[in-house]
Amino acid sequence: MVIIFSANQNYGQETACPCCAEQYQQFDFWLGDWNVYDTTGALVGTNKITKSQYGCILVENWASKKSDFTSTSYNFFNKSDSTWNQTWVDNKGGSLILKGRLTDGKMVLSSDLLKGQKVDWYFNRITWTPQANGNVTQLWEIVGKDSVKLKTAFFGIYKRKN
Repeated sequence: MVIIFSANQNYGQETACPCCAEQYQQFDFWLGDWNVYDTTGALVGTNKITKSQYGCILVENWASKKSDFTSTSYNFFNKSDSTWNQTWVDNKGGSLILKGRLTDGKMVLSSDLLKGQKVDWYFNRITWTPQANGNVTQLWEIVGKDSVKLKTAFFGIYKRKN
């Protein structure tokens, strides 16, 4: 019996920096150790975003200042479909899966359509926008299946810790 194994030519080969191409750097504006404020200037939490797996993953670790709520997300560029992806999980059993792209300098990720309790169908859309002063804003919107914004779930202003 003869077994023939065929693999991608790059399989098993070491690459000096597999995630150093420009598209893997698109979300780097979010890297850092942050205090996060609401629109009134109140501190709502802290967030630390680092790179892992030789720069292939951005890891987010959120901690709320108002409760014991924490969460972690893994963010990565998927070269097979040229999208950014986020898998987010919190300490209360919640989770969210998002997909999107860098558009006009903003990272815009959305969930699939989800069955709602107050509306038939909706999706989550989160937009991270780098600001000229080095801050980053994060807008989390709940959007109806007709793409009309239903409400803002969260708006945070990220300011780097000193």
